[in-house]
Amino acid sequence: MKNKTIRPTFHDFLSGFFVFLLAMPLSLGIAKASNFPPLMGLLTAGIGGLVVSWFSGSRLSIKGPAAGLIVIVAGSVTELGKGDPVQGWILTSGVLFLSAVLQLGFGKMKLGRFIDFFPLPSIQGMLSAIGIIILSKQVHLILGNSPLDAEGNPLIEPIELLMAIPDSLNNINHISTIIGLIGMTIVLTWHRMPIAFLRKFPAPLVVLLMTIPLSMVLKLPKEQTIQFQQNFFDSIRFQLDFSGWENFGIFIKYILLFAIIGSLESLLTVRAVDIQTPKEPKSNPNKDLMSIGFGNILCSLFGGLPMISEVARSSANVSSGAKTQWSSFFHGFFILLFLVFSVHFSGFIPTAALSALLVAVGIRLINPKEFFKIFKLGKGQFWVFISTIIITLFTDLLIGISAGILVNIGFLYFNGTPFQRIFRPKLHWNGNVLMVNEAATFANWLGIQKEINTKKRSEHIVIDFSNCSIMDQTVQENVFHLGVEFSKSGGSLISR
Repeated sequence: MKNKTIRPTFHDFLSGFFVFLLAMPLSLGIAKASNFPPLMGLLTAGIGGLVVSWFSGSRLSIKGPAAGLIVIVAGSVTELGKGDPVQGWILTSGVLFLSAVLQLGFGKMKLGRFIDFFPLPSIQGMLSAIGIIILSKQVHLILGNSPLDAEGNPLIEPIELLMAIPDSLNNINHISTIIGLIGMTIVLTWHRMPIAFLRKFPAPLVVLLMTIPLSMVLKLPKEQTIQFQQNFFDSIRFQLDFSGWENFGIFIKYILLFAIIGSLESLLTVRAVDIQTPKEPKSNPNKDLMSIGFGNILCSLFGGLPMISEVARSSANVSSGAKTQWSSFFHGFFILLFLVFSVHFSGFIPTAALSALLVAVGIRLINPKEFFKIFKLGKGQFWVFISTIIITLFTDLLIGISAGILVNIGFLYFNGTPFQRIFRPKLHWNGNVLMVNEAATFANWLGIQKEINTKKRSEHIVIDFSNCSIMDQTVQENVFHLGVEFSKSGGSLISR
């Protein structure tokens, strides 16, 4: 049977244009914050839309650079380049290529299901830590400063950057600060604009429309604007350098960080899109992993940033009425048009305006409401959350999320959960009721899920947790997501 041709709709065209307006300034800002040439962010977004959209496992998700990977990319550029940002950028491309191959392997081995193994408090802690790290750098740029250590080298550690904020406040650049504060105010309050028609315009676009003329009036120095040195297509080149392996530990660390954290964020986005579109066919997480792996191979060949299925742009795509993957293609097409004419915008876009967008992203990632929400779940879940944040800030993302998992396992064990039951559930069926005994945890959820998968999605299933001494947040969330899948197929999955 031949595949039905998917035709573009007017909704796809409008949604693609809207997502472009959102993605363009964010992609520039993410690249700049990642110590990559700004246009490389647009290259990644363009590849994600024009190429990867056609074989993605999630039809309505938008592929592109993500704020959640800024910390990893910037760290790779700094550590591999040893103070030379251009060399760091080139060597990071080699790291990205190998991590992309690893992502292809993840998808081929159908490891997408292991997203459910990661405890949600640890994931939320990781995202909050990323938000704090983004803020620690971008606040200084809004204030027009780049803090240095005693030897005159730029500060890069988040704790040091946070402690340097008082010094930057004492030495602010007033023009940069005015532009940055206006940008932050717009992006944080635009959704409350009383005029509904104006709310339809994405806040990042409004920030640029307001701050570019303002920077011209206030005569912002060129060094505090985004510079596009030449036509994009004249500057693009094949660059793949694997000599970073000479720093073997650092090289391997960033391959794993790009592959694991990028895949994790992508899978979370795919899940979010599925929840947002309950009537659409369920996404294929393994196919999506392979698509971003292929996209990242293309990006690495030409010096682009790593791409993921990005949650904010994907949500905007769905909310704008997208029907097919053509919306992602149109978003990529408009990105391409901007790349063609990008040289004409050189020197007009204030760095402080892009930093303001990223500060808003950081604030949303931190999301103070999450602290109270997780605190209400109990001390164990809260300490997993907090320990992930603290250890990430003092070390890195890979160690941070690993520590969060270990803290969670330790909490379960010292609160009376038999070690075997932490990883292996005790189950039996009573008709269409799955009895779960002793413990239901993030670490044994895959076993519970495997048992549920023996039933058709059109059946009516009950999961009985009444004999469990503990049932963590991760299990509760996963039961909810499975319930959505069952309801799409005419069945039901409820817990008691």
